[in-house]
Amino acid sequence: MSSFEDIKLSKQILKALADAGFEKATSIQEEVFSPARSGKDLIGIAQTGTGKTLAYLMPILMKLGYAQGMDPRALIVVPTRELVVQVCETIELLTAYLNIRAIGLYGGVNINTQKEKVCEGVDIIVATPGRLMDIYMSRILKFTNIRTLVIDEADKMMDLGFMPQLKAIFEILPERHQNLLFSATFSDVVDQLADDFLVAPVRIEVAPQASTVENIHQIQYHVKNILSKVSLLKFLLEDEEVFNKVMIFTETKRNADRIVDRLEPVLGDNLSVIHGNKAQTTRLNALNSFKEGSARVLVSSDVAARGIDIENVSHVINFDMPNNYVEYVHRVGRTGRADKTGTAISFVSIDEEILMEKVEALIGKPVLLEEIPEGVELTSQLLEDEKKQTRNVRVKMAAKKGSGFHEKSAKNMKTPSGSKGLMKQRENKKRNAKRNAKRSKK
Repeated sequence: MSSFEDIKLSKQILKALADAGFEKATSIQEEVFSPARSGKDLIGIAQTGTGKTLAYLMPILMKLGYAQGMDPRALIVVPTRELVVQVCETIELLTAYLNIRAIGLYGGVNINTQKEKVCEGVDIIVATPGRLMDIYMSRILKFTNIRTLVIDEADKMMDLGFMPQLKAIFEILPERHQNLLFSATFSDVVDQLADDFLVAPVRIEVAPQASTVENIHQIQYHVKNILSKVSLLKFLLEDEEVFNKVMIFTETKRNADRIVDRLEPVLGDNLSVIHGNKAQTTRLNALNSFKEGSARVLVSSDVAARGIDIENVSHVINFDMPNNYVEYVHRVGRTGRADKTGTAISFVSIDEEILMEKVEALIGKPVLLEEIPEGVELTSQLLEDEKKQTRNVRVKMAAKKGSGFHEKSAKNMKTPSGSKGLMKQRENKKRNAKRNAKRSKK
């Protein structure tokens, strides 16, 4: 790692970095600066927690210099409201000694208030795609002066179905502008987006795609059902000294609420929760209380897995394995940030074991399996949605039992099955057609 002074930043940015306690540039920050500063299109791939936000903000701020005019000159598009807020906070940190105006635009809050801020003049806009296009369509926002576009967490954008909005954004930007595209993973659909809209991009990959940093200790427990997972979770969280700042990820909002319902009597104000059904102010308050340390545990759906930079997270716990197993990398990346150590724990049920196998293949190493500690109350009781899921799994398993099952099913069917059956159906139709034709002649 190099000193930030070696990157040739302005004195104002260097002072702001020093005030914030940043001393050394990470690999992605060091390698991105020069090509981004020169105006080239760029694709940046780096592990979660390696400082991608600073990597693209530093060259942008160097180019902008100071506040000018009324319309934005840089646009940063991110997938979630929480990430908008975080990027704006980082801009505020870096511009402590600069006159640069930044605005965050996202849904869930009053759009008219955001429109008023845009009309006051802005240099950098940080936005989610939907709210950005809503305000653009109101004709108070002009993109004619934009010289730099950043697409952050590009693969998450694709997962959330933002491709139409992204294409619309590219179409309305000035022909001459710079594109910076960042992500921890690089899927085929993101590759297609880059191929369609980026011009001869410089590709910077400072770590293998979808890898996790070495200083995260990763373990898994095999746990049969939700209630047993809750018991294990309670048991682990009793050790406040070790589990001092914990993020718990769930695949569903329902499970997030279940965890809160069962842990709130024990943890009280030490517990906060964010997911898509929560109001924006509630989500931000929950995130801030966790950041500031007033809450020890944050329960979240995958909305907080991308880009949220919270210092000193001791543990990430996957209460559920993510159905999109690539999200595992982003979840566990909330700990072990900035060269600090962390622990990632996954609760894996029987039907989630295949997801863990995919994760292990993705990250290129096994996740250590540990025995459930003594004292954890395990149960065979299933909740209603688990029973339905188990029935579905049994039906799928029955369908895979072999040819005998299919043969029996085919015999019980009233219509012929398979290619031979289709041929017989066609022959019968032809015969019937001929018979009807003869009868009509008579």
